[in-house]
Amino acid sequence: MSSTVSVTPAELLERRRHLILTGDAEGFAALFAPDAVIEVPFAGTPEAPMRLAGRQAILEYARHAMASLLRMDDLEVSALYETHDPEVIIAEVRASGTVTTTGRSFSVTAVQILRIRDGLITLFRDYADQRVLAEVTAD
Repeated sequence: MSSTVSVTPAELLERRRHLILTGDAEGFAALFAPDAVIEVPFAGTPEAPMRLAGRQAILEYARHAMASLLRMDDLEVSALYETHDPEVIIAEVRASGTVTTTGRSFSVTAVQILRIRDGLITLFRDYADQRVLAEVTAD
Protein backbone atom coordinates (compact mmCIF):
# COMPACT_ATOMS: atom_id res chain seq x y z
CA MET A 1 0.00 0.00 0.00
CA SER A 2 1.33 3.45 -0.81
CA SER A 3 2.69 5.52 2.03
CA THR A 4 0.98 8.64 0.64
CA VAL A 5 -2.36 7.60 2.14
CA SER A 6 -2.66 6.85 5.83
CA VAL A 7 -5.29 4.12 5.75
CA THR A 8 -4.42 0.59 6.73
CA PRO A 9 -5.91 -2.44 4.95
CA ALA A 10 -7.80 -3.31 8.14
CA GLU A 11 -9.30 0.19 8.28
CA LEU A 12 -10.30 -0.02 4.62
CA LEU A 13 -11.95 -3.40 5.17
CA GLU A 14 -13.81 -2.08 8.22
CA ARG A 15 -15.03 0.88 6.14
CA ARG A 16 -16.16 -1.57 3.44
CA ARG A 17 -18.01 -3.61 6.11
CA HIS A 18 -19.84 -0.52 7.37
CA LEU A 19 -20.83 0.59 3.86
CA ILE A 20 -22.12 -2.85 2.89
CA LEU A 21 -24.10 -3.30 6.10
CA THR A 22 -25.68 0.16 5.77
CA GLY A 23 -26.47 -0.36 2.08
CA ASP A 24 -24.34 2.56 0.86
CA ALA A 25 -23.58 1.55 -2.73
CA GLU A 26 -22.06 4.93 -3.62
CA GLY A 27 -19.73 4.85 -0.63
CA PHE A 28 -18.79 1.25 -1.41
CA ALA A 29 -17.94 2.11 -5.02
CA ALA A 30 -15.88 5.09 -3.84
CA LEU A 31 -13.50 2.65 -2.12
CA PHE A 32 -12.36 1.57 -5.59
CA ALA A 33 -10.02 3.28 -8.04
CA PRO A 34 -11.72 4.56 -11.22
CA ASP A 35 -10.20 1.69 -13.24
CA ALA A 36 -10.57 -0.98 -10.55
CA VAL A 37 -11.51 -4.57 -11.33
CA ILE A 38 -13.59 -7.03 -9.33
CA GLU A 39 -13.20 -10.70 -10.23
CA VAL A 40 -15.42 -13.47 -8.85
CA PRO A 41 -14.04 -16.65 -10.43
CA PHE A 42 -16.76 -18.94 -9.06
CA ALA A 43 -19.68 -16.74 -10.16
CA GLY A 44 -20.73 -16.26 -13.75
CA THR A 45 -24.45 -15.64 -13.88
CA PRO A 46 -26.26 -12.50 -15.06
CA GLU A 47 -26.98 -11.72 -11.41
CA ALA A 48 -23.36 -12.33 -10.38
CA PRO A 49 -20.90 -11.62 -13.19
CA MET A 50 -17.38 -13.04 -13.07
CA ARG A 51 -15.77 -9.66 -13.77
CA LEU A 52 -16.58 -6.00 -13.28
CA ALA A 53 -14.30 -3.33 -14.72
CA GLY A 54 -14.37 0.29 -13.61
CA ARG A 55 -15.90 2.16 -10.70
CA GLN A 56 -19.13 2.84 -12.60
CA ALA A 57 -19.73 -0.87 -13.25
CA ILE A 58 -18.92 -1.58 -9.60
CA LEU A 59 -21.42 1.08 -8.51
CA GLU A 60 -24.18 -0.32 -10.74
CA TYR A 61 -23.59 -3.84 -9.47
CA ALA A 62 -23.43 -2.67 -5.83
CA ARG A 63 -26.78 -0.90 -6.22
CA HIS A 64 -28.30 -4.08 -7.67
CA ALA A 65 -26.76 -6.33 -5.00
CA MET A 66 -27.77 -4.11 -2.09
CA ALA A 67 -31.36 -3.99 -3.36
CA SER A 68 -31.55 -7.78 -3.81
CA LEU A 69 -33.43 -10.27 -1.67
CA LEU A 70 -30.22 -11.08 0.24
CA ARG A 71 -29.68 -8.80 3.22
CA MET A 72 -26.19 -8.77 4.72
CA ASP A 73 -26.35 -8.94 8.52
CA ASP A 74 -22.62 -9.18 9.19
CA LEU A 75 -19.32 -9.27 7.35
CA GLU A 76 -16.42 -10.41 9.50
CA VAL A 77 -12.77 -10.48 8.52
CA SER A 78 -11.53 -13.47 10.49
CA ALA A 79 -7.92 -13.26 9.28
CA LEU A 80 -5.85 -10.73 7.37
CA TYR A 81 -2.51 -11.58 5.75
CA GLU A 82 0.16 -9.34 4.32
CA THR A 83 2.16 -10.52 1.30
CA HIS A 84 5.59 -9.79 -0.12
CA ASP A 85 3.91 -7.17 -2.29
CA PRO A 86 2.98 -4.27 0.04
CA GLU A 87 -0.08 -3.47 -2.09
CA VAL A 88 -1.58 -6.97 -1.83
CA ILE A 89 -3.46 -8.42 1.13
CA ILE A 90 -5.42 -11.63 1.62
CA ALA A 91 -8.50 -11.70 3.83
CA GLU A 92 -10.53 -14.61 5.14
CA VAL A 93 -14.12 -13.39 5.40
CA ARG A 94 -17.39 -14.77 6.74
CA ALA A 95 -20.59 -13.13 5.57
CA SER A 96 -23.94 -13.84 7.15
CA GLY A 97 -27.34 -12.63 6.15
CA THR A 98 -31.00 -13.28 5.58
CA VAL A 99 -33.13 -13.98 2.54
CA THR A 100 -35.72 -11.23 2.94
CA THR A 101 -38.51 -13.11 1.17
CA THR A 102 -38.25 -16.29 3.26
CA GLY A 103 -36.41 -15.31 6.44
CA ARG A 104 -33.84 -18.06 5.81
CA SER A 105 -30.42 -17.24 7.16
CA PHE A 106 -27.14 -18.00 5.42
CA SER A 107 -23.45 -17.91 6.10
CA VAL A 108 -20.75 -18.02 3.47
CA THR A 109 -16.98 -17.95 3.78
CA ALA A 110 -14.56 -16.53 1.26
CA VAL A 111 -10.94 -15.82 0.62
CA GLN A 112 -10.48 -12.36 -0.84
CA ILE A 113 -7.36 -10.97 -2.47
CA LEU A 114 -7.10 -7.20 -2.69
CA ARG A 115 -4.62 -4.85 -4.29
CA ILE A 116 -4.75 -1.46 -2.59
CA ARG A 117 -2.91 1.55 -4.00
CA ASP A 118 -3.08 5.09 -2.63
CA GLY A 119 -5.89 4.09 -0.29
CA LEU A 120 -8.15 2.71 -3.04
CA ILE A 121 -8.87 -0.85 -4.10
CA THR A 122 -7.52 -1.47 -7.60
CA LEU A 123 -8.17 -5.21 -7.74
CA PHE A 124 -10.56 -7.33 -5.72
CA ARG A 125 -10.81 -11.11 -6.20
CA ASP A 126 -13.51 -12.92 -4.26
CA TYR A 127 -13.29 -16.69 -3.90
CA ALA A 128 -16.60 -17.49 -2.20
CA ASP A 129 -18.66 -20.66 -2.22
CA GLN A 130 -21.53 -19.53 -4.43
CA ARG A 131 -23.42 -22.81 -3.82
CA VAL A 132 -24.52 -21.52 -0.40
CA LEU A 133 -26.37 -18.59 -1.95
CA ALA A 134 -27.92 -20.80 -4.62
CA GLU A 135 -29.17 -23.20 -1.93
CA VAL A 136 -30.81 -20.56 0.29
CA THR A 137 -32.53 -18.85 -2.64
CA ALA A 138 -33.81 -22.07 -4.24
CA ASP A 139 -37.53 -22.75 -3.86
